[in-house]
Amino acid sequence: MLDGKLPFVDLWDRKPFGLFALFALAHAVGGPAAASYQVLAGLFTLAGAVMMYVLSRVLVDRVTASGAGLLYVVLMSTYGSHSGQSEAFYVPMMLAMALLVRDPAHPRAFRRALAAMLIGGLALQVKYTVVPQCIFFGMWALWGQYKLGAPVPKLWRPGIAFAALGLLPTIAVGAFYTGIGHFDAFLFANFTSFFDRLPSPSGRLDIDHTAFVSPLVVLIVLGGYAAIRLSPPRERQTYIFILFWLFASLATVFLPSTVYRYYYAALVPNAVLVALPLIDCRTKARWIPLAIVLAGAAATLSLPQQYAKSQEQSATLNRLSRAIAPNVDNKTECLWVFDGPTSLYTLSGSCLPTRYIYPDHLNNALERNALGVEQTDEVARILANRPPIIVTADTKFTIQNEDAGQLVERAVTDHYRELTNGVLHGRTIRVWKRID
Repeated sequence: MLDGKLPFVDLWDRKPFGLFALFALAHAVGGPAAASYQVLAGLFTLAGAVMMYVLSRVLVDRVTASGAGLLYVVLMSTYGSHSGQSEAFYVPMMLAMALLVRDPAHPRAFRRALAAMLIGGLALQVKYTVVPQCIFFGMWALWGQYKLGAPVPKLWRPGIAFAALGLLPTIAVGAFYTGIGHFDAFLFANFTSFFDRLPSPSGRLDIDHTAFVSPLVVLIVLGGYAAIRLSPPRERQTYIFILFWLFASLATVFLPSTVYRYYYAALVPNAVLVALPLIDCRTKARWIPLAIVLAGAAATLSLPQQYAKSQEQSATLNRLSRAIAPNVDNKTECLWVFDGPTSLYTLSGSCLPTRYIYPDHLNNALERNALGVEQTDEVARILANRPPIIVTADTKFTIQNEDAGQLVERAVTDHYRELTNGVLHGRTIRVWKRID
């Protein structure tokens, strides 16, 4: 975007425009290094932790609320938002909405609800799957208006206002693309392709996710039990609000036909808030449950091992990019990452050989009908341009398009030799150099 390229037109993805804009902002301020967007994600996470504290204070004391804020940071990291996943950005937005609409008796409840709906609209431009949460917050705000005396037949007026504000950012982006003659590209990438993508054979409830999601389940179950038997919430309406919000967050996680592990980060604030009666320092157990939960959460990070692994992988990535760099340029001699880290393009100074630059779009069989082009046709076109370097991986993350994979395999067998390789995230990444 900073070079004048447009999402959906010059480079294709189905993520909303707002997410790209956040990354563009980060890089405009901090430069092209990964630390730029990571700092921005860190600031969002800090804001989320502060809002967790404020929301928790309605139910518990300062010490417990501080623990809840810290637990939010740790668990967001555990569930994959330690860098730049969209959850790092939109979850704090959901917390902001919750703070604004939680209390329907607030003297400025309607104005606060309007602000919340606008925040929800911005969150939609980070990830569209927040729509169930936005609907819940809107319905809760409408219920609040009813409790304040608004007759049911007249609730359509605030309802329309809420919906309009929520849709405003998306309408604005659509209008922009219409103005430059690319509305069809916007419509297809943002909406049509979502339904064209094939569902994962494992379904939404992947049994392999059971152990991964179990800490959140334990927090929710034990927190609910504590709320009933050990430490009833002092603000019952707020706790009910949190429970309803939990179900809306579950809908956010399971809305896509394929659920990836990091999607569960959407449940982190709900799990921590539901668990407040369990970790409440005012009970007979004092600070012990909070300390146990924090220690258990911190253990999931395995920070020393993660640091060592990160250093090792960074060294491997730099070594691969140094091997690639002499063979590519930023004009016509383009690296092609069929499967592997896209950061190799930037690190090696390479141009881009396709508008479908994210490897998963051309190698994942679930994307077969969701790109607007045939995967094998695009793969064949790229190969016909004789890329000087091709990057592949020995272990696949997703179900592969075998036809596309065979095209690449034949090409590297007949026209390439292995230049170097390295292990990243348990996969052997191979760099192939063209020899004819």
